[in-house]
Amino acid sequence: MVANLIDDEPEEAYAYSRIALRLASRVAAVREAAGFAAYATQRYTEALAEFRAARRMTGSVELWPVMADCERGLGRPERAMAMAGEPEVLKLDKAGQVEMRMVAAGARRDMGQIDAAIVTLQGPELASNSVQPWTARLRYAYADALLTAGREAEAREWFAKAIEADKDGLTDASDRLAQLDGVDFVDALDEEREESGESAAEAKAETVVKDDVDVDVEDDDASGVEPVEGDKD
Repeated sequence: MVANLIDDEPEEAYAYSRIALRLASRVAAVREAAGFAAYATQRYTEALAEFRAARRMTGSVELWPVMADCERGLGRPERAMAMAGEPEVLKLDKAGQVEMRMVAAGARRDMGQIDAAIVTLQGPELASNSVQPWTARLRYAYADALLTAGREAEAREWFAKAIEADKDGLTDASDRLAQLDGVDFVDALDEEREESGESAAEAKAETVVKDDVDVDVEDDDASGVEPVEGDKD
């Protein structure tokens, strides 16, 4: 449920993650899922704690980039930069290293070092014509940094390259490019969605879980299995 809801209903995903934690807090996958749910709802302190717990359980370094990004979310970009220089980065796979580079560039931007951020994003992965799962986001980050630095012509070029690699619509590069070209978009429908509170989301998740349990109990009763004498009550 966390995986199904996290993109569109992050608060509900977070509510389910809290239930999962109560049921199986010693399972690394549960701690990781709880971390991502907290991260998606900008609860960075909780997210960092869950990611650290998952890392202790598994010994894996794959969460290192998102842990560093949590430090950014907590207003500590210097800690994110320090993590970018730790030995753990060398143990990451290529996707993880690219992710770490984007986090480090974001930390540079947080500290007002836009030129350093641009340099941080440059590398063979950015220059490659090969399209990888990270390509669109890397090109987008580079274009956005260039635009912040006032290099609009270069930014337009890299937003276009991001669009070429973004087959799944992971970024809004097409909208950004259109804005640079002076195109304005007007939504035909302006639907306002009511924001549900954290307690309401968790209550809904609890209800769904309870209903599933009740169905299982009814099925057991319908099977004709007699309860143990001491358990009739």
